[in-house]
Amino acid sequence: MGQTLSEPVVEKHSTDGGDSRVIYGASEMQGWRITMEDAHTTIPNLESTGTSFFAVFDGHGGAAVAKYCGQFLHKKVLDEPTFSEKKYENALRDGFLKTDQDLREDKEFANDTSGCTAVVALITEDNHVLVSNAGDSRAVISIHGKCKPLSYDHKPVNRTESSRIVAAGGFVEFGRVNGNLALSRAIGDFEFKQNNSLPATEQIVTANPDIIEHILGDDDEFMIVACDGIWDCKTNQEAVDFVRAGLGQRKSLKAICEELMDDCLAPNSEIGGVGCDNMTVVIVGILNGKTEDEWRDWMVSRCQSAVTKKAEHDEAKRNEVEEEDNEPSAVSGLKDVGLTYEADNEELQVTSDADKKAAEKQAREDTASQANDNTNQ
Repeated sequence: MGQTLSEPVVEKHSTDGGDSRVIYGASEMQGWRITMEDAHTTIPNLESTGTSFFAVFDGHGGAAVAKYCGQFLHKKVLDEPTFSEKKYENALRDGFLKTDQDLREDKEFANDTSGCTAVVALITEDNHVLVSNAGDSRAVISIHGKCKPLSYDHKPVNRTESSRIVAAGGFVEFGRVNGNLALSRAIGDFEFKQNNSLPATEQIVTANPDIIEHILGDDDEFMIVACDGIWDCKTNQEAVDFVRAGLGQRKSLKAICEELMDDCLAPNSEIGGVGCDNMTVVIVGILNGKTEDEWRDWMVSRCQSAVTKKAEHDEAKRNEVEEEDNEPSAVSGLKDVGLTYEADNEELQVTSDADKKAAEKQAREDTASQANDNTNQ
């Protein structure tokens, strides 16, 4: 878990747009983190090639590499000779590796220790989707309400990833690369790319992406491309259900992005990091020959069950908050050992660290004593 603010930054930077093939909404929010380290790219028609390019870059250790990717990775992919040959998988892979190489050779980034995940969804003019992924940002597609993953997270504990890490001279400890990095593929992070005897694809951490191809069909509704600030809080299906509920209420894609982030935002920064990260989400509507209005009508007709499910979820969440508000407060330091003191039954004030430690010790002793009594009975 990274450092957090005393209050979250909930201001959002949102955009939307589209063309005759796709529409999109996108939004980002800093949240509880001290800085915003995400970046994203939304291009419905990449340099008039008939291909669409949507990407999310989740930075760590700083924002520099993520911002660079947000500005330039699509250009690197487009500049690959294989792109004009419509060998898009090659163009994506080489574009990722070229971006990584150019960053490493750029004097401006010589002392930069940051890195970023990269997940790119490229939609071709013949309705193929290619998702290129390095890291643990993610893309999914909704097919008549059922989620289909278009990427898989790269974690150090994965067998393929850990084998490469060890072969390159690294190790996995506490589920992290060299006990440090929580993901195993990224652009940047050059401290993990120092083995000169190995190619870029075999380094401890590599920018070499996995690529999944999907052919669009009549039941394909939309894609979600987002950073782990979303996926740590929602399963793939939960995210799809959330978006469909919004579409069933005729909300804009941009508004749904914003509401999804708000729903993921932690109420405080003391719950272990979930909901406390930067958040970025892009939703891409697949028009499939429909106009935008026709697509929205089509989605409303398909999403009524999702609207009902979302209403039930919201009601349950409100009830949970009300129950928490009505619970008697627990004394700090004592809840962890399973003791709750009700104000109506007992007054207990802990005013200093020493008092807290003494109270915790007494609580542990009381618990142990009670356990012994139960054993002896």
